[in-house]
Amino acid sequence: GMHRGRVESQEAALKYFVTGAFASAFFLYGVALLYGVSGSTAIDKVALALAALPADEAPLALLGAGLLLVGFGFKVASVPFHMWAPDVYEGAPTTVTGFMSAGVKAAAFGALLRVFESALPGLASHWQPLVGVLAIVSMVVGNLAALAQTSLKRMLAYSSIAHAGYLLTAFVAAPLVAGEAMLFYLVAYAAVNLGAFGALAALSRDGSEPLAVRDLSGLADRRPALAAALTVFLVSLTGIPITAGFVGKFYLFGAAVSVGSMGIALALVGVVMSVVSAYYYLRVVVAMYMSEPEGEDAWGPVSPASAFALAVSAALTLLLGVWPAPLLALARI
Repeated sequence: GMHRGRVESQEAALKYFVTGAFASAFFLYGVALLYGVSGSTAIDKVALALAALPADEAPLALLGAGLLLVGFGFKVASVPFHMWAPDVYEGAPTTVTGFMSAGVKAAAFGALLRVFESALPGLASHWQPLVGVLAIVSMVVGNLAALAQTSLKRMLAYSSIAHAGYLLTAFVAAPLVAGEAMLFYLVAYAAVNLGAFGALAALSRDGSEPLAVRDLSGLADRRPALAAALTVFLVSLTGIPITAGFVGKFYLFGAAVSVGSMGIALALVGVVMSVVSAYYYLRVVVAMYMSEPEGEDAWGPVSPASAFALAVSAALTLLLGVWPAPLLALARI
């Protein structure tokens, strides 16, 4: 809600506040139920209590885990808890949207991994199939909805929903395998998404910024370096080789495949949806390089600080694509 004079910004802030409070109520009720079953909110003590849980208390524990999944599902913007994301991403200032799509999502997935893999492994046979369903519908809905978008920020919002589905595919794997794959992907995704939204923010002038795909027509002629950086980010989001996105998806789907038939099905859906995503990501690249500029150059010059940040993000995206070993080593730690 930083743009007090913009109706869209105020609407986005109110929607996020209302839906966030609603999701928090589910989350806290889930915590209360697990506390009632285990007598603690400490992750290690909850895990020990659930391992020795009497059969008559299992329904309460399952209900608590389900409510936690609803709360986390809102934070990571997985379907069907995603409805806030397109409007909030579009209405918020682009810099704030970039932070939400990278920092907030990474923190939410980190917490989700920590809670479900460390505190609720005894209930894994119950919540893993549900997570698998959420992964499939998030990948399908996110990518198919992104195909129809002409707004850049709404397209990236639905893309973010689809990427939540990709991340959830690894959640059915063993904790160590899933943790490595998800942590690697979160770092790579954060760098790429910050770069993509940063490229849009770098073009803003007097509160105006590129809103539609056609607004980037001919950008390669007017801002060749920025267009090249944005191309790297979009190619990485697609999952094309020599980028961090390809390596990240390789490890996510590899982790899913390691668990058998359910994981193989998730990986197949992920691969097909990644192919579908190429259409809307590369459509932006086509507009930048193969379309004539429309009207006068309305966008601001790229500041040295923005150019440096975009160059670092693009370099990191390519570096992780050809040399992922250091980050994988950190993920194992």
